[in-house]
Amino acid sequence: MANSKSAIKRIAIAERNRLRNKAYKSSIRTLMKKCFTAVDSYATESTPENMAVVKETMSAAYSKIDKAIKRKVLHRNNGARKKSRLAKALAKAKATAS
Repeated sequence: MANSKSAIKRIAIAERNRLRNKAYKSSIRTLMKKCFTAVDSYATESTPENMAVVKETMSAAYSKIDKAIKRKVLHRNNGARKKSRLAKALAKAKATAS
């Protein structure tokens, strides 16, 4: 257990940050899964409506990833890798659709 007042405060701050980071990472995973699902549905049936859903989910995922990088929840290379995976999945779906 912490002995000093400042150490007790640091423990509280670390816990608060851990919970915030956990929430960010969880929401990023959820958005990425939604995006991959939308890309799969576009790959099976390439309609303009499905493409609109893909763009909407991808935009939301990119935005959340960028915010996590800005708040130092993710390293910038980790965020770039996640965005690259999303873009690669879409490119593959477009190639099979056309």
